[in-house]
Amino acid sequence: MTITTQSVGETELLGECLGRVLEPGDIVTLSGDLGAGKSRFAQGVAFGLGVDRSLPITSPTYTILNEYQGRCPLYHFDFYRFRPGEDLRDLGFEEQFAGAGVCIVEWPERLDDELSPEFLEIRISVTDEECRIVTLIPHGLGYEQKTAQLRELVKKMF
Repeated sequence: MTITTQSVGETELLGECLGRVLEPGDIVTLSGDLGAGKSRFAQGVAFGLGVDRSLPITSPTYTILNEYQGRCPLYHFDFYRFRPGEDLRDLGFEEQFAGAGVCIVEWPERLDDELSPEFLEIRISVTDEECRIVTLIPHGLGYEQKTAQLRELVKKMF
């Protein structure tokens, strides 16, 4: 599924739509160049999960993990500073990936296939200052179903 957003607000709204269909145990990866809009998309997901809109939703580049509470916990990871080949278990994040909340992972390519084989892959490409091409690639039947739910929600919202 590919969607073109025309503004930062639309990119965030698309994330919010996704947040509405996510459930505890879901894993979403976000890939794209620096400045592509991964963190704004994640902010939208947080709002879709019911995280308080007054909270600053920022990329955890230096802390690796930010946690937010909505209708379920949101664990927002940023592995930009992570060294390829490091074992995720060495960092102690098993609990967050065990299913109590939703995990969003920026820079998942740094993990060397340490995540579950089932997840929703999102790639964000920049076309100009405002426009983004957001490609959603479901890995697993559950994520194919979530992508179908998202498609229906996007039809109503956009």
